[in-house]
Amino acid sequence: MLGCGFGSVGLAGAIEQKPHFPPKAKQVIFLFLNGGMSQVDTFDPKTELTRQNGKPLPGPKLPTDSATGNLMASPFRFSKCGRSGIEVSEVFPKVGAMIDDFAVVRSCYADNGNHGPSLMLMNTGHQLSGRPSMGSWITYGLGTLNRNLPGFIALCPGYPVMGPRLWTSGFLPNAYQGTYVPNSERTPEKLVQNIRNASLTIDEQQRQLALLDRLNHLYLGRSGNQPKLAEGVQAMEVAFRMQMEAPEAFDLDKESPVTRERYGDDDFGRGCLLARRLVERGVRMVQVYFGDSQPWDSHEDINSHRGLSRIADAAIASLVEDLKARGLFDSTLLIVGTEFGRTPMIQSAGQLRINQGRDHNVHAFTTLLAGGGIKGGVAYGATDDFGYRAVDKRVHPHDLQATILNQLGLDHTRLTYRYSGRDFRLTDVGGQVIGGILA
Repeated sequence: MLGCGFGSVGLAGAIEQKPHFPPKAKQVIFLFLNGGMSQVDTFDPKTELTRQNGKPLPGPKLPTDSATGNLMASPFRFSKCGRSGIEVSEVFPKVGAMIDDFAVVRSCYADNGNHGPSLMLMNTGHQLSGRPSMGSWITYGLGTLNRNLPGFIALCPGYPVMGPRLWTSGFLPNAYQGTYVPNSERTPEKLVQNIRNASLTIDEQQRQLALLDRLNHLYLGRSGNQPKLAEGVQAMEVAFRMQMEAPEAFDLDKESPVTRERYGDDDFGRGCLLARRLVERGVRMVQVYFGDSQPWDSHEDINSHRGLSRIADAAIASLVEDLKARGLFDSTLLIVGTEFGRTPMIQSAGQLRINQGRDHNVHAFTTLLAGGGIKGGVAYGATDDFGYRAVDKRVHPHDLQATILNQLGLDHTRLTYRYSGRDFRLTDVGGQVIGGILA
């Protein structure tokens, strides 16, 4: 993509590229509940877990990251929701009311019970650092729909575990790097720092860029193609164009007080509202992390999920409502995910202050998908009687990634980049599209 001459390089990654086949979705919003949302307390109810509360898990002792005790029933009630009758926990009442819009994938599993490797796997397709993020692969394959804004934006009030490695472009050209925006800030100038040039007017900057363009042409005429230079120039051009559109796009005061209240006056609520505003303006992928570090990591007391869910529930439901109202739901693929689940057993107290928590569980977790050609009102796959292990229609992160790319019109086996002597892809050497959740 970068060998076509300097004049057109500035558009690489910024203009829309052709997909492999007709897409069902054009854009992606990935809401990441980082820390490990408990599947058995939210979207995967287990009658047997309730019935055998306080008893040992039948069978041999299962391996967990930390010491665990007997089975612990969910403290939350579940009820059938929507026409589909999918059971949803009371802590997600608004999402439950619209569950017919979602495919609830209950059979997800990953490879590593530690936050870092599992976050990397879900975000980049590999447990180790250095691989391009999913957003980078998507913008590499499709470009953006708006040259005045980055194609891939990551929103988080601080940094999640692993930080910028989750939105890196890795060995892909730097043009596909995710743009980090701290959504804990409230004004556009703080959300996107240095967005305005305090010394030069727009006209003066345009003349400056025109001079630099001529100088770069002269240099490239002598030295030949210089991809790193081209990537840097593209980044500067996008930064220049952002002055016109980014301040308005990131200004939540443009929204009514009623809208802001619906989403919630918290970091995640603001992040979801910003995500809606950004996809409206053609950003290809927006990723919203729930918070810095690992807020859903409820080792001490699973009741903390009640407060976390209250924040997430309002924001997710408002986002779905607004995407529908603006005609964006069918063309936007919405994912609500986490890096792994939690054990059905109580975590042994040890150094914990409260003994009502759950440990990491890499063997089972739930992911929600909606919009963008996804079949709503579907509960896909299943875990065992206690919610410990995915047993039916198991879904690996590579399968989720293959499905996301598929909905965007991209064949995950054909979206490759040659690096260090081999062709790499987001899904490594695995991945199957989850046909059972496609409309």
